[in-house]
Amino acid sequence: MSELPLNGVRILAVEQYGAGPYGSMHLADLGAEVIKIESPPGGDVSRATGPYFLGEGDSQFFQTFNLNKHSLRLDLKSAEGREIFEKLVGTADAVLNNLRGDQPGKLGLDYATLGKVNPKIVCAHLSAYGRDNERAAWPGYDYLMQAEAGFMALTGEPGQPPARFGLSMVDFMTGTTMAMGLLAALVGAMRSGQGRDVDVSLFDVALHQLSYPATWYLNEGHETTRLERSAHPSTVPCQVYRTSDGWVMVMCMLEKFWQTFIAGIDRPQLGTDPRFTDFPARREHREALTPLVDEALMQHDTAYWTEKFAGRIPIAPVYDIAQALDNPYVERIGMLQSVDHPQGAQRMLRNPIKLDGQRLDGIACPPLSADADALLAELGYSAEDRARLVEQGVV
Repeated sequence: MSELPLNGVRILAVEQYGAGPYGSMHLADLGAEVIKIESPPGGDVSRATGPYFLGEGDSQFFQTFNLNKHSLRLDLKSAEGREIFEKLVGTADAVLNNLRGDQPGKLGLDYATLGKVNPKIVCAHLSAYGRDNERAAWPGYDYLMQAEAGFMALTGEPGQPPARFGLSMVDFMTGTTMAMGLLAALVGAMRSGQGRDVDVSLFDVALHQLSYPATWYLNEGHETTRLERSAHPSTVPCQVYRTSDGWVMVMCMLEKFWQTFIAGIDRPQLGTDPRFTDFPARREHREALTPLVDEALMQHDTAYWTEKFAGRIPIAPVYDIAQALDNPYVERIGMLQSVDHPQGAQRMLRNPIKLDGQRLDGIACPPLSADADALLAELGYSAEDRARLVEQGVV
């Protein structure tokens, strides 16, 4: 792709591990020059996150969140490291971080500090609980937010211990929200010449994702609880059902889908049964309906039903990770890519965004501080100074 929309945008990313790198990778995929500012000695801690490593100082976990980025190891607490950083800020459009909430102020990563270096700079902060409240100094991670924001009370089967999502979705949603906020502030800065701070936190994003169950509770006092079979709280049938060889998710969100479904499973009598005549009745008699649908679907396997109803009602097989990634549909739509790496090509997922119908390509993040020499030369440092700064551990 010859011209990506964020070509020419430079972003400094003081980041590590998951949430921040996930968000900044979207920006890098879209063409931004994202320079990872990594702490000495070892850089982003996810370079050492196993179990699958790609030589020394690199891992499959790290590459998952850092495609299309550049790397500069920089000691921000040293005088010369700070000088280099501020020179880079003068060339940049945004600085983002995913540090603990009390750290950006201490490290001078906020607009109050960096706006004096570059008035147009956007300073995006992703933290656990925010920078402006009594929890600013608290460390925090995705799983904690799932616990406190009510997610674990909604996930899993009734009567079982609290359960988390199988993935760190709060991290990923917070990273995405941070990227959206940064881009909005960047558009504003381009119009006005004035940068600003942008703040998102894992806790705030998690709480916001409570969405309609939050609205129901805040206005009606209704507490949404776990339902069997991953069922939807409002619409029936909308849950997993048994087949002869596994499970299938059926979502009859419209009445026409229900009518198509009962005809397809050869159970037209369910349409005239007063317990199932409309959505309120089916919701009231959900437990009675489930075994009747199970009995019908268990006459055939999952593949049979998904093929029979494909494109006619919302239906999907329940796959494990291997089945999900080996699904031929995934290959046909181009969601897999091969990324060149010194340790051998790595098969990875592509960014889900398409531009003009084209998928975005990924380039492996280089070794720690691989871009230091080029960046320091750009800033005017001589070869002798560059070598000294490396020797002293500043970069």
